[in-house]
Amino acid sequence: MKKFDFNFGKSALGSGHLSSVLFSFFFSLFSIVSFAQVKSSIDSTKIKIGEQITYKIEVEADSTDLIIFPEGQTFMPLEMIESYKIDTTKNNDRFNLIKKYGLTQFDSGHYTIPPQKIIIGTKEYFTDSLKVEVNNVLVDSTKQGLYDIKPFIQVEKSSSDWWKTALLILAIIAVVAFLMYWFIWRKKPLTEEEEIALLPPYERAKIALKKLDESNYLQHAELKDYYSELTFIIRRYLDEKVYDRALESTTDELINRLTLLKDGNQIELSKTDIRNIETILKRADLVKFAKSAPDVELAKIDRDTIDLQIDNVKQALPEPTEEEKLLDQQYKEAQERKKKRRKIIITVAVSLFLIVATFVGFSIKYGFHYVKDTIIGNDSKELLEGVWVTSDYGIPPIYISTPVVLERVESKAIDTITDAKVSAFGYGTLLSPINIMVSTTRLNVPDSVQVDLNMVVERNLQMLENNNVKDIITKREKFVTPNAAEGLKVFGTASFPSVIPERYRKGEYVFLAFTTQNILQQIILVWDAEDRYTADIMQRVLDSIELKKDE
Repeated sequence: MKKFDFNFGKSALGSGHLSSVLFSFFFSLFSIVSFAQVKSSIDSTKIKIGEQITYKIEVEADSTDLIIFPEGQTFMPLEMIESYKIDTTKNNDRFNLIKKYGLTQFDSGHYTIPPQKIIIGTKEYFTDSLKVEVNNVLVDSTKQGLYDIKPFIQVEKSSSDWWKTALLILAIIAVVAFLMYWFIWRKKPLTEEEEIALLPPYERAKIALKKLDESNYLQHAELKDYYSELTFIIRRYLDEKVYDRALESTTDELINRLTLLKDGNQIELSKTDIRNIETILKRADLVKFAKSAPDVELAKIDRDTIDLQIDNVKQALPEPTEEEKLLDQQYKEAQERKKKRRKIIITVAVSLFLIVATFVGFSIKYGFHYVKDTIIGNDSKELLEGVWVTSDYGIPPIYISTPVVLERVESKAIDTITDAKVSAFGYGTLLSPINIMVSTTRLNVPDSVQVDLNMVVERNLQMLENNNVKDIITKREKFVTPNAAEGLKVFGTASFPSVIPERYRKGEYVFLAFTTQNILQQIILVWDAEDRYTADIMQRVLDSIELKKDE
């Protein structure tokens, strides 16, 4: 058993001190290699940067054996850029299979292609390791022009459908505004009755008499209805211009009132005019209540008399003074202001009702907090519903979808003994609502040494404690990506520091760890459990994790 000491968190190793926590590695067991059955070779041991070499594996096996060749980035530190189809030839009852791979490297140096595992039937076989020298490409600067480094190119953010939502909102506002204008603010065309109602009392009385002439009351001998309309015309005119209780007064009460007004010099009506009005009103009472039936010609005479009396009453009325005219103008202006104020109140009430109804309706369908955060704004909600980025990080790559692009975290070799190299990418901190960290560690150890993932996770938990995280509850289970890559998942809850000193907030975390040969890949997710959107964000991130794209 061999042990190597690593520190994958923030420790004092960078300053030359060894950590007290050890990561255990152990040799995997290999079956006996039969070199008579498996051979490997490369077409060149020296290449230039970026140049491709062909790695060939030759296998001789029985026709009944199942043979599995290496797949994926198992040739590290060289990168596999192409996997060719298997070439098969038959030799009696045995098969000769040749599998080729295209490999390259973009850094100069001396490299060793590690042994590759081939499964024949139920046995495992390993090829020999091969050495490759990668040389720099010599450039004659006297012939090759030198140019400045190109500036950064501004990448336009992918478009979204926000403009459709804006158009829909504007359309709804336009419809509501149009309906309010049409039913509340629009100056509606007046009907004939409304136009007549706006005329002065004298003109309305004259029009009423003309309509009475056009009726068929006299032709059908409907004298009761005829006299009712006729007396109503004179009574309404007197009610509006002379005595404001003329409509509800009896005939005697009305005549007495007109006499008093005459005697008081408030109206210049003659006794004959008052007597004519009295005679017609009393005849109408007899027709309506005593079922009297005067002659039709007499009814026509009474109509002409009422027409004449309306003219006489108009002439008898005194001209309105300037003060009365002013009061009348003020009254009209007050009425206009009252109408306008009423329209404003109705508009505000309808607008508030629509706003409240819309808010309640969306709250019932989507939830109160969702609607509130949509109106006011919420950073986590914007991350969840924004444009996500799917990318790969590190070599071999980790494919993951995140609400924002993960930024590279500068990291040096962590352990001076093994010269481990870490490439890390992250977003946020332990104080943020969400914290995402992706890292790939390449260990300079034999390929037969396997990383103990439990020890790696223990070191990560120790890192949380060193950053004042308390009440850590831990669960462990196997994690399988959508394309069947297996690893260790450690998750749970804890109390994380808050931006407010000496205050803690409830949070959750997930540690994922994968290993193959001398490669360790980790994903660390930490989020605020009190934020209603972060759990959905992290679940979406977890569902997207892959270590190798499906071919």
